[in-house]
Amino acid sequence: MQTKLTEHTRAAPLSIATLQAFNRCVLQLACLARERGGTDFIADGLQAFRQLVPFASAWWGEMSGISASVPPRSWMHGRIDLPASFANEWRYVAGFDSFAHDTLARPGRVLRDSEFTDPVEAVNVFARRYDLYHLMCITFELPESGLNFFVCLYRGVDEVAFDLNEEVVFSAFCDHLLQLWRFQVQDMIRLDVGSAASDFGVARLDGSLLYIGARLCAAIEREVPGWGGSLLPPAVIEQLHKVPCVMRLGRCALTLSPNASHVILSLEAPSAGVTLAPRERTAAMLFAAGHSYKEIARILSLSPATVRTYLRNCYAQLGVKSKVELGSALRSGLSGSEKTV
Repeated sequence: MQTKLTEHTRAAPLSIATLQAFNRCVLQLACLARERGGTDFIADGLQAFRQLVPFASAWWGEMSGISASVPPRSWMHGRIDLPASFANEWRYVAGFDSFAHDTLARPGRVLRDSEFTDPVEAVNVFARRYDLYHLMCITFELPESGLNFFVCLYRGVDEVAFDLNEEVVFSAFCDHLLQLWRFQVQDMIRLDVGSAASDFGVARLDGSLLYIGARLCAAIEREVPGWGGSLLPPAVIEQLHKVPCVMRLGRCALTLSPNASHVILSLEAPSAGVTLAPRERTAAMLFAAGHSYKEIARILSLSPATVRTYLRNCYAQLGVKSKVELGSALRSGLSGSEKTV
């Protein structure tokens, strides 16, 4: 689909009624962030936005960037009024989809398109199958995860195209949506959102992902060839109801920690020559992620004194002196040896 650029045109001033409706939508979004947590936040937020800017269907998630040899991939995705197979079907045309490449190349900017006019007919066949006649999409870079966050709205052939005023409102809304979603992830993994979080993930108990970093993507795909993202592999899902626990993922360990109705996944590679006991490693990862002694003791069914002993042993074996150094040491092997998506 060929992108229609609008940089030389200007939107008409938004009416007071539109501004008031937008304000109500953003306030509702803030309430959803507090009430629903991360589970259905993006879906519910877009449903609220649908009252302001109607759309027939929507798709969002985390996507890898443009590469000369590898087509873009969606690793975490959600959808409204599209089938569960949508993302996997799109994978077959992702390398040719000019609209997808254009939006990935212009982060932070809304792109609109209409008609089935992609130079590659396979892309048009895919778009016709789901009546994706009018499109409006925005992509944001996520430096902390190594991936990109995107939201794409669709209208059918019998509907009107998205206009410039809707583009302006959509852009502003997605700024709020992204920020609140990142804050939720930050709170769940107990890391500053500016820190490297590419080896973390957040999943529901059914294995569906709410967030995933590029290093964790790469580690899972390496061990489970053909893994398509969004839903964790069966071997990992089997462990979700056993948290807290540690499982092997190739050369690395994957620590699974409970967080209300979610599970936090953390990929780690102990320093060369250092082998921590599984319980020690789990306690260390929970502590590095921001949990207190008492919280770790409750999660692992241990006494606070035992947790202190475990952490003292970890500090000594890893040669670290602070919580920040502990987290870095537990993940130190990833930065030099793991490939990102």
